[in-house]
Amino acid sequence: MDTTILAELTGNISTIGYGLAAIGPGIGLGILIGKTIEGMARQPEASGQLRATMFLGVAFVEVLALLGLVTGFIFA
Repeated sequence: MDTTILAELTGNISTIGYGLAAIGPGIGLGILIGKTIEGMARQPEASGQLRATMFLGVAFVEVLALLGLVTGFIFA
């Protein structure tokens, strides 16, 4: 029986995992900031409250990206 290796994966898989983990927060940030700007355009008097809520949401989304980075180092 002849066994042939079709592909070999070498290197650190965590870099690919972090790249995939960054896609979700990137999409989330785009939606979050876009909807906040849309809300500010519709109601300029509420821009202060919208901006504060947006920064809170941005912090939570960035935590997801950092969690993906740290997970890559933990399981390396």
